[in-house]
Amino acid sequence: MKDEYNRQISYMRLSVTDKCNFNCSYCKGDSFSTLTDVMSFDEMYEICKAFVKCGIDKIRLTGGEPLLREGIVDFCKRLSSIEGLNSLVMTTNGCLLKHYAKDLKRAGVSRLNISLDTLNKDKFNKLTGIDAFDDVIEGIYEAQECGFKNIKINVVLMGGINDDEIADFIELTKNNDFTIRFIELMPLGACSQWDKARFISSDLVLKTNENLERITFDGVSEIYRVNGYKGRIGLIRPMTNKFCDVCNRIRVTADGKIKPCLHSNDEYNIRGLSGLELQNAIKNAIASKPKSHNMNSFCLSNSTRYMNQIGG
Repeated sequence: MKDEYNRQISYMRLSVTDKCNFNCSYCKGDSFSTLTDVMSFDEMYEICKAFVKCGIDKIRLTGGEPLLREGIVDFCKRLSSIEGLNSLVMTTNGCLLKHYAKDLKRAGVSRLNISLDTLNKDKFNKLTGIDAFDDVIEGIYEAQECGFKNIKINVVLMGGINDDEIADFIELTKNNDFTIRFIELMPLGACSQWDKARFISSDLVLKTNENLERITFDGVSEIYRVNGYKGRIGLIRPMTNKFCDVCNRIRVTADGKIKPCLHSNDEYNIRGLSGLELQNAIKNAIASKPKSHNMNSFCLSNSTRYMNQIGG
């Protein structure tokens, strides 16, 4: 399934809820759901099957926080049984992971991305608005114990907030099969009016750690490592080095809208559709995927949704 710029679209991100138990200031405006009518899991399942029929072979479940959605494990079991789906993965804040990791693994979730922006407990409490640092750390290691490989830890780089912790995050890869991914902060939603000093280039990771060696490019992430360390380092640069020309993803919001691009305000409703009508709507939305976003340090994202409504 290709868009009009000949990009092969094979990866779907599905937001199962916009609710979150964290209140990260750059992500969302409040702690409560702002969508009045999210889709049922039955609706989401039919949409996922249609996407797979159209050529999607990887689905990522996102939120909000997906583990807040009651019935999420059973939903994962249903999705993992779809013929033609090769990879079912999840992004989580990790707070509830110690309770769910084993069941998620059994349900067919193959890999986890875990958001963690600081290794300082006090700073964590301030950033997220919740005292859950220990729960997240326990969840990460419980997932590792349950057999999840190459766990990806997503760190949003913020100038003056966590840029002094880069070396500490890199040290986590010494004895752990983690990929620490430093992601440039994007001027979207709640943080769109922040001081520009908060928006820093991930080049800082390289400038302050000369022992990193580049080994490959993985989708949207440049991959580095420290020689002799078990894990890896990823740099994701939506602001300073756009990767739109290799973008292979499409997003579906919890209320049933396709977003061809994270930073576009264009949305296409697919809720209530079925059969060929649904598949054609999916193909038409993918065909409308823009060549590139226009966001940079001087131009904000065009999306009017908060990140918790989009699924990142």
